[in-house]
Amino acid sequence: MKLSNKIFYCAFILSLPALFYACSALKDTVNRDASGKIVVKTNPSSKYLSPKESLQSFHLPKGYRMELVASEPMISEPVAITFDGNGRMFVAEMNTYMKDVKGTGQMEPVCTVKRLEDTNGDGVMDKAVIFIDKLILPRLIQTLDDRLLVAETNSNNIYSYRDTDGDGKADEKKLVYRNDVASTNNLEHQKSGLIWNLDNRLYVTYDNIRYRYNNGELKAEKLINGSGGQWGLANDNYGRLFYSSAGGETPALDFQQNPYFGRLDIGGQYDQEFRAVWPIISTPDVQGGVNRLRKDSTLNNFTACSGQSVFRGNSLPADMVGDLLIPEPVGRLIRRAKVTNTDGFITLKNAYKEEEFLASTDMNFRPVNSLTGPDGCLYIVDMYHGIIQESNWTKSGTFLGAQILSKKFDKNIGRGRIYRLVYDGIKPDKTKPNTLGMPSSELVQYLSHPNGWWRDNAQKLMVIKGDQSVAPALKDLVLNSPDPLARIHAIWTLDGLKALDKSTLQAALKDKDANVRKNAVWVAEEAITKGDESLITFLEPFVNDESADVRFQLALSLRFSESEKAKSIINELVEKYPKNRVLTESYRKYFVLQREQKLHEMASKQLAEEDRKLVLKGATIYSQLCTTCHGPEGKGVLGAKDLPAPPLAANKQVNGDPVKLIRILLQGLKGPIDGKVYADEMPALGANDDEYIASILSYIRNGMGNKASAIKPNEVKKVREQTVNRAHPWTWAELNSSK
Repeated sequence: MKLSNKIFYCAFILSLPALFYACSALKDTVNRDASGKIVVKTNPSSKYLSPKESLQSFHLPKGYRMELVASEPMISEPVAITFDGNGRMFVAEMNTYMKDVKGTGQMEPVCTVKRLEDTNGDGVMDKAVIFIDKLILPRLIQTLDDRLLVAETNSNNIYSYRDTDGDGKADEKKLVYRNDVASTNNLEHQKSGLIWNLDNRLYVTYDNIRYRYNNGELKAEKLINGSGGQWGLANDNYGRLFYSSAGGETPALDFQQNPYFGRLDIGGQYDQEFRAVWPIISTPDVQGGVNRLRKDSTLNNFTACSGQSVFRGNSLPADMVGDLLIPEPVGRLIRRAKVTNTDGFITLKNAYKEEEFLASTDMNFRPVNSLTGPDGCLYIVDMYHGIIQESNWTKSGTFLGAQILSKKFDKNIGRGRIYRLVYDGIKPDKTKPNTLGMPSSELVQYLSHPNGWWRDNAQKLMVIKGDQSVAPALKDLVLNSPDPLARIHAIWTLDGLKALDKSTLQAALKDKDANVRKNAVWVAEEAITKGDESLITFLEPFVNDESADVRFQLALSLRFSESEKAKSIINELVEKYPKNRVLTESYRKYFVLQREQKLHEMASKQLAEEDRKLVLKGATIYSQLCTTCHGPEGKGVLGAKDLPAPPLAANKQVNGDPVKLIRILLQGLKGPIDGKVYADEMPALGANDDEYIASILSYIRNGMGNKASAIKPNEVKKVREQTVNRAHPWTWAELNSSK
């Protein structure tokens, strides 16, 4: 072991007794009025609290409590965690994030990923090492086997890192996915996630691709109209994905169907009551200003929803399994949402009436991520950072900037905590994972584990190893396991190993459990798309399946088939079940999308080659960046109480003065537009080059019902030169009075 690492270990071991505590508060930690409603603490202190003090600040339902797993100085500015097959925790640290209201030095390559271990089994991390250093704001981390995948801010490349000599520090770095185009979006508008889902694909937010692991590389698969979301991505036991969008103030979206089949949100997924949040202290540091505050100065609506997860463990009460947990760092709280499936239509509801599952009186509590751990508990990543908003919205003259300085939030940097949520009477699973060196034959048993982490880990490791000798054992699980989840994981593991034969698939398609049948139809999709007519014929009777989920998945899995029989089955499904909202709306949106794309292609053909290239590039940028606030079709964000940004579809301003539009993208826009107040302000995109700006504007001016000329990069250049000294956003009045 290197001397520097020895010192690092020793320093933390010596500091442990003073650092780690468990929250012993078993009583209600808040005051309530005569009606039982929580009395908000209206003048909370913004000073730094020690880990012990922070633990006393949490309000949780009876029986739940928080335990500290790690804190400063062991970790600093944590934003994401993941566990490897031996139960070691990797922590991505954004050490340069918003050290002041200007974001000074934010892109310096000094951030790290640390590896933490609990060596004595007491549930507390007691050993830490810097696994990777000299990073720029690491944002994506995912373990493979003994390799860790990492992607940094401003980059679209993904690397794997490995420690080959056992000193705890990565000494092998390999490029596993290459895209040398720099990501120049605001760091809040870049991808996150990289979760290994049930279908053996790795999903991210923002980007219009997902990945599939293949012999040491990640292969991209294109999504037809991109993926939604911003910071955070969750999956449930059945492979359903849940996105969220802080910019659109949308706590959950795109969870009705897998984004590979297109994005889909439907009215009534949840109501305005679900969008309201209930902090237990005043939260003055909101980007939306007074419009986002109640009379008691508490946040009134989700605005920083991030780092969500679906609880899939076995060390908390059974009624937690399948619940969606949504951290809200501006509100200093975590929402617990009950997920309900009604005839295939997924809806969300707050588990509590005008209260939150977890809320804190510590003003520096910033929950930014969550995850089910190997011990079956829920882990919560607390960045414990004063500023929780990018510098576009915190500079001099902004509402938020003034609040930050007055409360001295900019002074709280360099800290961070990771907690474990536990429940009285249920002991966390102390079994230490040791699966990295296991042969696939021993991993099969863990597909039947009650904790989703173990099932996922076993499936992933077997697929990566590629050992097809376990196929008979996996087939036996599919045919004979009493556990539907084990049967589902076995199907997907066989598929990942390319060892799923037709007889086993057909047996799964006839399974008594609807979730198994649904996943079997999903697995069959690849063979269907390749033209397996006999399989399509086998699936035809599933039009009459008793489960709406199975029927919907059938329509999705047939979607990209060129077979006339497949198209006929889809039409029959839509005609036979006209009241099934998910099925009919998915069908409608997909074919509307196809029609619009064809019209757009026809219109593009009328453009000069240079303009056509701009429009095509702009379409990609729009799907990745602009849909968060303007909606995927330019019609605004579905279901929002207050639109975060104006609709762009058939907008006279979009079709109007190009100089005005260029100025908005270069320097941003704040305040009312034509007298209407929006929940968010348009951030400046001027850090991007002239072609980038021209591409976005050319796309929105040639689609969404707009018909205007493309904008050339030299036009952007000219306006940029004219406004080079402008350092703050425009107002609508300025734009209309300016020449």
